[in-house]
Amino acid sequence: MRSMSYRTIGMVAVSLVLGGLAACSSQPSWVKTGSTEFHQDDETAFYGVGAVAGVKNAPLAWKVAENRARAELTRHLETYMAYLMRDYAAATGTGSIEQTTEEQDIERAIKTFTARILHGVRPADRYFNEDEKSYYALVKLLLEQVKTELERDSSLPSGLRSHIKRHAEEAFKRLEQEEAKRARKEE
Repeated sequence: MRSMSYRTIGMVAVSLVLGGLAACSSQPSWVKTGSTEFHQDDETAFYGVGAVAGVKNAPLAWKVAENRARAELTRHLETYMAYLMRDYAAATGTGSIEQTTEEQDIERAIKTFTARILHGVRPADRYFNEDEKSYYALVKLLLEQVKTELERDSSLPSGLRSHIKRHAEEAFKRLEQEEAKRARKEE
């Protein structure tokens, strides 16, 4: 009887430890890696990750995280960047190297702006970090949808649109060839 209760206590303790470890490792990899052009296992789509913390209203928090993920995705596709750097350096001396006075002033300003209407962006996954009270959202946009958007975008010159479309199709062909090579090696 006594050994049975020790065994039961031991099994419960092991279950709690394993359950705790499983809870720690349940964070999806995309939470750590953040937004990337392509997900590790899927090179046919663009992905964006958004997060929000400190919001108690769960539906609002999920929507904010998703909107931030969409903004990240948009940032990957179209970013207008204005960059200004002003550099001033001066060295004055009275004749010898030891008696020079140097001064410099470097200013750098970067302004980034992104604006695009994206059609076809879909939520792909969600994650809630209980410890941090943070909400994470992963959104996905298929590469085919990006090509369709580029065809519709009249603000891009037609030559640039066709160049992007052609290169995307070539990338898919190379990807299919690589997948076929790997499949043959595995056989």
